Amino acid sequence: MRRRPLLTLLPSLLAAPHLARAQALPGGSLPGGYPTRPVRMVVPFPPGGTTDFIARLVGQHLASRLGQPFVVENRAGAGGTLGSDLVAKSPPDGQMLIVSNIASFGVAPSVYRTMPYNSVTDFAHIALMAEIPSVLVVNVASPIRTLADFIAAAKARPGMAMGSPGNGTSSHAKQTILQRAAGIETTHVPYRGSGPMMNDVMGGTLESMITTLVEAGRNERFRLLAVTADARVPGWPDVPTFKELGYPDLVASTWFGLSGPAGTPREIVERINAEVLSGLATPEIAARLIETGATPRRMTAPEYTAFIESEVRRWAGVVRAAGIRLD
Repeated sequence: MRRRPLLTLLPSLLAAPHLARAQALPGGSLPGGYPTRPVRMVVPFPPGGTTDFIARLVGQHLASRLGQPFVVENRAGAGGTLGSDLVAKSPPDGQMLIVSNIASFGVAPSVYRTMPYNSVTDFAHIALMAEIPSVLVVNVASPIRTLADFIAAAKARPGMAMGSPGNGTSSHAKQTILQRAAGIETTHVPYRGSGPMMNDVMGGTLESMITTLVEAGRNERFRLLAVTADARVPGWPDVPTFKELGYPDLVASTWFGLSGPAGTPREIVERINAEVLSGLATPEIAARLIETGATPRRMTAPEYTAFIESEVRRWAGVVRAAGIRLD
C-alpha cells in the first residue's frame, strides 16, 4: 500500500480544525458539565509540522466525543517553551491543553539555563499519543547518498549547515550526538518549526536537517539517510538505522502527548485520557498515524507522567554529555 506524505494528509485537517459538535457519550458527570465551550489545544510550534498534524487528528476525535470543538492554536517560539508556559499558567479547568512533546518537556529542561515552568510538576499529564523516529535528510539532488557520504562531506567541509526545528529541540540534541559520535563539526541552523526548515531543504538553501519521519518520509524531494529507530521502520525498508551503521546512541523517538495545567480535576484528566485512548484504537486514526511512520501509544495518565519524568532524566544525561546549553 502506498503511503501518503504528511503534506497530503494535512489539508483536510487544516480545513476542519474542529469538527461539528456531537453529544458527549455517557461516562459520568464532569465538573461544570465539561466542556462548556470550545477547548483551546495549544501546539507550541508553527502549523504544518508533526505536532500540528497529531493535534488536529486527535482534536477532531475529542470534539466528536465531548461535544465541543477542540481548536488548535499555534504558539511557536523558544523550542516550544513559550506555548507550554502559556498553558502551565492557565486556569486548571480543562479549557486549555498543550500538546506536550519531547522538545519542550523532555529536552528543554536540561538545555535552557532557566525554565519558566517545571515540565513535570506544573502540568497534569493526560495521555501519550504517538512516538515517531527522526531521520537525517538531504535534498534528493545532493551528491550525498549515504550516512557515510554525509560524514565524509562534513569532515571535508567543517561547518556544513544542519537545520533543526529550533534551539533546544530533540533534533538539535540529536545533531550534537551525531557530531560527537562521528567526529564531525556542523553548523546548527535553528528554525521556528519544521515547515520553514523543510522548505529550505527542498529549495536547496539548507544542506541537511534532522526531522521526524512523519514530515520527511514520503516527500520525493528528500533523500533519507538514516533513522533513529531501534530497527528498520516498516514501509521504509531501504532506510538504515543509525544503530546498524554504528551509532547506537542515536536510538531515540520523538513523542507527543496531551497535558493540562497542574490542578486540572482528576475526572477531566481521566475522561480525556479515555477518549484519547479510544481514538488511538480506532482503525481510522491508527492507520493515519502508522502510514506516516508514527506509532500510536496508549498510556494511563499516571503512566504518562512517569514517562515524562524518565525522559527528563534521560535527556539530562544526554544534554550534559553533549555540552548543549542555551540562555
